[in-house]
Amino acid sequence: MKNDVTDASLLRLAEQVAEAARAHRQTLVTAESCTGGWIAKMLTDIPGSSGWFECGMAAYSYEAKQALLGVRPQTLETHGAVSRETVIEMVSGALVHSGATLAVAVTGIAGPGGGTEDKPVGTVWIAWKRRGGYPTAVTFHFDGDRDAVRRQTVAAALHGLAELMA
Repeated sequence: MKNDVTDASLLRLAEQVAEAARAHRQTLVTAESCTGGWIAKMLTDIPGSSGWFECGMAAYSYEAKQALLGVRPQTLETHGAVSRETVIEMVSGALVHSGATLAVAVTGIAGPGGGTEDKPVGTVWIAWKRRGGYPTAVTFHFDGDRDAVRRQTVAAALHGLAELMA
């Protein structure tokens, strides 16, 4: 994923997701940490999104991840917020706590601070899941400043949703 993601390119991706959701009669939920609701914003910028967009949850803190998405305290304590285990629980919890048929979840370190040797700034986990199916989780290592990391995360999340419905 390039770090020159534009508003226009994000809108095109969101429109592709919208078209696929309508065509396949899918409804979507987002569970967002490092993007703070940006994926949901892009999707709801599309006119008629109320027909296929169920809800979005921005859960930054450990407490919010637990309360809104059902992430287990043990998962956060053992693996941290930015991990495969956490993002899988986030995407699964988003489906459990909504009526949607498809979910995307993101958690990462957008910077400028917060990175470690094991999880440097730009480390992002994204998971996608279809209701009744198994989650897919992928780790990304994005370059650039906070805005660039977040933009690339939104683009990757939307691209994955479009692929899930293809």
